[in-house]
Parts: sequence; structure tokens; C-alpha cells
Amino acid sequence: MVKKQIGLICLTAVMMGSILAGCSGNNGNTANGGNTSTSKDPAVATEEKLDKVTFSYFNAAAGKDVQTKDTKIGKIFEDQTGVNWKIEHLVGDENTKVGTFIASNDFPDVMVPGDSIDKIVDAGAFISLNDLIEEHGPNIKRVYEPYLNLMKDKDGNINFLPLSATVGEYIPGPNIEQGAYWIQRRVLKEAGYPTIKTYDQYLNLIRDYVAKHKDEGLTGYLALTAQDQFFAFTNPPMHLAGYPNDGGAMIDMQTFQATDYGDEDVTKRYLQELNKLNAEGIFDKSSFVDTKDQYIAKIASGKVLGFFDYKWQAGQGINSLREAALASGNDDLDYMALPIVFDEDIKDQYLDPPAFVSNRGVGITVSAKDPVRIIKFFDNLLTDENQVLSNWGIEGETYSINEEGRFHRTAEQITQTNEESFKQSFGFTYFEYSWPRYGNGSSLADGNSVGAGRQPEVAQMSYSEGDKKLLEAYKIESFSELFSAPDDRPWYPAWSISIEQGSPAQIFEQKKSDLQRKYFPQLVLAAPADFEKIWTEYYTAFNKLDVKSYEDAVTEGVANKIAIVKGTAK
Repeated sequence: MVKKQIGLICLTAVMMGSILAGCSGNNGNTANGGNTSTSKDPAVATEEKLDKVTFSYFNAAAGKDVQTKDTKIGKIFEDQTGVNWKIEHLVGDENTKVGTFIASNDFPDVMVPGDSIDKIVDAGAFISLNDLIEEHGPNIKRVYEPYLNLMKDKDGNINFLPLSATVGEYIPGPNIEQGAYWIQRRVLKEAGYPTIKTYDQYLNLIRDYVAKHKDEGLTGYLALTAQDQFFAFTNPPMHLAGYPNDGGAMIDMQTFQATDYGDEDVTKRYLQELNKLNAEGIFDKSSFVDTKDQYIAKIASGKVLGFFDYKWQAGQGINSLREAALASGNDDLDYMALPIVFDEDIKDQYLDPPAFVSNRGVGITVSAKDPVRIIKFFDNLLTDENQVLSNWGIEGETYSINEEGRFHRTAEQITQTNEESFKQSFGFTYFEYSWPRYGNGSSLADGNSVGAGRQPEVAQMSYSEGDKKLLEAYKIESFSELFSAPDDRPWYPAWSISIEQGSPAQIFEQKKSDLQRKYFPQLVLAAPADFEKIWTEYYTAFNKLDVKSYEDAVTEGVANKIAIVKGTAK
């Protein structure tokens, strides 16, 4: 794939004079140039030897708790800095957990919140990082410099470090990392590998397969609605309408006006088709009561034919099933991602354009024992060598470098580094994402991809015989080629626009969520004859809410982000 220089970096030169005081003093390194360190040994310490210390770290995502020194990567980082992390993951509801932290005013040293991040910031739980970055963060300044104006709150404080700063030339992903409609390959195989583009075609394909395999205990269509993942059930209408993941709004490409689609025909059409599936016994009714773990287990079982979700959210189930399928020598149960839209004339926009998500990140809390030590650890992560370690691992063990300087993996290394148990013990699970990092699509100065999965050599080597057969059937070289290229959206993603807690727009979001949690299950599970009546009830209740306050807030946020990116902000 042709690399594309990320537009945001090119457009931010005018911002440099208004960022952190002294921020331009980065010894000539830029976000495009990478770290100039020549050390190739990841175990070489980057600062003076210090006594060992363990800090606490809370990640508001499900996962296995760990002390990072017990992983190979974590032990190397401890050797470099003396710092070990006791990582705790979310169990239960995020807002409840965060509310407990806030009520007690007792926080972990470091937190990576999800949707609750505004509550954390508003509670004053994160300390300002401005001075720490200035005094102890040369690599942080180098990586985040083009984005610093997007990172500041209204008082000019940087409260956390986002996870998506693109460094170097942008490299698109060869495989699907974001949202898609997923379908088992055996369904496509039996149908003769048809071209599937529309929602009706996709659902009819599932219907036909279920009808031919009635006695196999198959689930035609599954959905994720658990706790903080309910957006996986409410987001599909915008994708089906040809929009990327801008959250609760669709942004008009000409006017840049935001429209909440919760009461739009696209949502009604989406839900009515699921209602029909349910009446036919093809929709899994337990979707509305399953936990995320149960949802993942169902995907991994090989009995689910189709679902919509984001790869980063369903990946554990997809990857587990793929491992089992490849081990058996038959990957017909594995999934393929499809860019499904409502109608033939709609251009899909599932693939993310280069983007900077400014409302998610990792912050140091007011309870932190040693913020200076922590910010130095963060800064140490942001060398080329340590980003390679976090993403590729150790040369000669999890990857190699050829005579041309290109990073690559053998088939055995690819298999090993895709295994969940290995990723956990090695440390990839814990260090490849939820830290200050080179964002997805980043590249090194020598042209290698920071993320192993976006390296063309690795992508091609990782394809199984079944993958190759699919690619050949659809006349493509990588799975992302089925999807349309993303249009330029300088505000993207709109869901990263901060909505002030307690504002009319935020209150609308909460009331809308409560309303949809109440009515959407009814709309899907009702008898088809009752659908219109229930939709009218929902539509009426929806339009009693202050939707305009939300649309105005997002529209204003889009305009502000465009102005910052284009250098026209006042």
C-alpha cells in the first residue's frame, strides 16, 4: 500500500508558537523524524539507576491483572527505569468504579479511563502535566508537539496523554482493525464467494445458510449490548448510512453540521431488520442480557454466523476462534470483515482516516507517589527502541531484520505472537496500547511500521491458505482492499469532542442512552406487528429530549477542531 503523509502533521506548523513554553527545544527531533538514539539494546537504561518502585495503574477495560515485571517487556522496562506497575483492570461498571475512586479521593497512581474520563478530569483527579513535560519529557514533546493544542483543556492544562499520536509517515492497515460486519467464511464459501455490499444481502446470506443447516445449533446474528459496550449496538446505523465512527452523530461533509441519528430513518431501518431476524429465530435474544465475556465466548465457539463489532472489542473471540481453526487445518469457521451499507449507491466509510483522539488517554493522579518518576517512565517509553520493543518485541526472538533493514516475522513467530497466552506473558498485551505511544499507522524514520500488523511483509506472511483463497476469490491482496478509502475528516473522530459534565448536551447523552436501553430491546424482540407502535413511542420520547443542545455542541466542537488542525483557530 502506498504510504500517505498524515495531513495533520503537515498542517500544524502554525501551532508551534502557542504550545507549551519552551516546547520547541527538542534538539531537532520532530514527530516525523523519530528518536535519534543509536542504541539497539532495549535493556540499556535511559536514566540513572534508581531504587525499584511499584506504582499502581488502573485500566478501565476488561483484562487480566498483572505486575508488569512478571512479563518479559515489563522486566526490561524495570531494568531500564526501576519501575514496576501493578495493573488493575475494570470489573463491572466503569462509572460505578470511578465514582468510588472519586468519593474516596483515593486513586491509583495512574489511570486510563474510558467514557468516565471527563468525570475524572472534572473531579480534579489528574494533575497537570505541563511542567512535568517541560522539565522531564523531551520525547513526549517530540511525539505530541503537533497535537498539543488539541490536548489542552480550557485553562491550558494537559491532564493526560492521548494514545493516538501518529509519528512519521502514515501506514494504512492491511487488515480490519475497526468496525465491520463480520461473517463466517463457511457462509461465503457455500454461497460461492458472492459480492456482498448491502444490509439486505448480508442478512439474507445468513438466512439462507441457517435454513440449510437447521439442526446444527447455529446462531444467525449476535449483538453486544453489555454495560459500557452498548454503543456497539447503537452505532451500526451510521456505518450502514456511509459514515465512519463519529459516535452519536453523523457529520455532513459540506456543512460540517452534526445530526444525532437516534431518531433517524437509518436507525429505524436497522432495528426493523433485526426485529424480522428475531421473528425468524435467527437473532440471539440473549444478546440483551449477556455479559461481554459471554458474548466473546459465543464468538469463540464457532457457532455464530454474523455480527457487527469493532475488531479491537471482539478481537479476543475472533482470535481465539482463528487459533483453533488454524490448528485444526480448517479455517472455515474464521470470520471475514465486510463493509456493509444500506444501498448499493452508498460509499462505505468504515476505515478510519488518520486521526487524533484527544479525549482518551493515560493520566497521573493526585494520589501519585512520585509524578516525576512516572513522567520519566512515560518519556522513556517514547524512544524508537522502546516502541519497537512494545510492538515487535526482541530481535531474534519475536522478529528479525533483513539485509535491507526491513523488520519481518517468520510464520512461526506470527503464530506465536498472535496467541493470547504468549502476548500476556511476553507483555504485548499490556504495553502495545494503553500508554503514551506512537499511534496506529506510525512509522520509523527507516520506513518500518511501528505496529507489526501494518508491516506489509508481516501481513502477507500471516495469511493462511484459507486467507489466500479468500483474497484470490475476491481479487484483492489484503482484506482492507474490500473497503473504500477513508475521506479526509480533519475533526475525526467527533466522539473525541469533550462534552462538559452537567451541560445540557451531556444530560441529553445520558437520557438518550437510558431511553435507547429501554426501547431498543423492545423494538428488536417485539412481534413485527407491534414494531411501528413501539417505534412511535420511542420517537416521541426521543424528541422530547434536548437533542439540539447536543448537535450544537458537537457542531461547535467539529468547527473548533477543524480550525486547530488547519491553523486558523483564534
